[in-house]
Amino acid sequence: MLIATNPTTGESILAYPPMDENELSQAIERSQEVFQSWKATGFAQRAAMLKKVAELMRADRERLARLMTIEMGKPINESYGELEKSAWCAEHYAEFGEQYLSPVDLPSDAAHSYVQHLPLGSILGVLPWNAPFWLAFRFAAPALMAGNVCLMKHDEHVPKCAIAIAELFDQACNCLDLPAGIVQNLPIHREQVAQVIKSEVVQAVSLTGSSAAGSAVASLAASQIKPAVLELGGSDPSIVLADADISKAAETLAISRIINAGQSCIAAKRLIVEASVYDEFISKLKSHLEKLKVGDPSLPETQVGPIAREDLRDALHRQVSTTINQGARCLLGGVMPEGSGFFYPVTLLVDVTPKMQASCEETFGPIAVVMKADSAQEALEIANDTPYGLAASIWTSDTQKGIEMANQIEAGQVAINGIVKTDPRLPSGGIKRSGYGRELGPHGIMEFVNVQQVWIGA
Repeated sequence: MLIATNPTTGESILAYPPMDENELSQAIERSQEVFQSWKATGFAQRAAMLKKVAELMRADRERLARLMTIEMGKPINESYGELEKSAWCAEHYAEFGEQYLSPVDLPSDAAHSYVQHLPLGSILGVLPWNAPFWLAFRFAAPALMAGNVCLMKHDEHVPKCAIAIAELFDQACNCLDLPAGIVQNLPIHREQVAQVIKSEVVQAVSLTGSSAAGSAVASLAASQIKPAVLELGGSDPSIVLADADISKAAETLAISRIINAGQSCIAAKRLIVEASVYDEFISKLKSHLEKLKVGDPSLPETQVGPIAREDLRDALHRQVSTTINQGARCLLGGVMPEGSGFFYPVTLLVDVTPKMQASCEETFGPIAVVMKADSAQEALEIANDTPYGLAASIWTSDTQKGIEMANQIEAGQVAINGIVKTDPRLPSGGIKRSGYGRELGPHGIMEFVNVQQVWIGA
């Protein structure tokens, strides 16, 4: 059985059986049948479907938001925001998908030669629990607009979210007399993912998750000669230089650190601050962090909800305790709370060095880690001293200096004087152990298409 637990109470809320082998095979075969009709639709029909999904999602905002809050502990106001962002993603590809995929003329010895972008078929999306709607839409919206169909293996801890997402697409298609099943939910064990990837029907894989999961899925996809896009973990650095607006940097990085209780791949993980403003930054950061309200995520005043699972909280506390034992100072939090649910206090660790646990590993929780650098160059060296390369930020009053440093940061995404975020208009993804390929923007929709060359003689 698959079991979902409410992280606010620690109680099981749903136990359900995974698909058996026959049910899974039927779902995969159905996706192939649906693809034959879906790929024949035009961009206008696909756009209409995505716009309808956005409309339906907004109309059912209260119910859908509370599914997220109950199943993975996201504060309700953040759940509302995630739904709106997901609707925006659908609408963005509805508006710009055809433009992104338009044919490109290329000169050659032909009378006319060009490249066109055709759908591949059934695409498998393997998704995590931390942003159930956003990550599903980030995967599905561009794939569907390109004419593909989607098989969605969502995290077993957010089953009702997964069901609701697939139902939204079926409802939209039903309203527009389009084929149902363009997005199918696969409630399966992790061990069953291999069967899906190995199917001749499935043409590509998209995974958001840990580096270990990415390595396993990428290896299997490669063995089947199938493309994959991987968005994996991160130990994202934020460099605060001496000439930065320290107040703004401290306020923004406090927010970045605690969104979704810190359970975000692109959240600021290592705050690397020049020595001359180190104490000032810590003082201002502490002031913002200690005011945050941790509690029941269903209440609108709550800013930090629980960690999604007990084992994740235990691992987080191990990282904090080990880092303190290694010599870091703990200015806030750091103590495992009593009571029900998987809550963890907002924690501030300072004087962290590159060899300490909280610097070496990804911290997935409301943990701010502050490190000191004697210069901008040393800050850059510390930032790049990680096996990850997902996102980073730079804080400086000298924009040109920030741009020059961005060229040297080993990350797929850099924000200068702003919060790191994902945006449907811009590509997102990592390098090194943070993955490969891109999602979103014009680059994301190109990941799962056949870039077909057409050569026409005289």
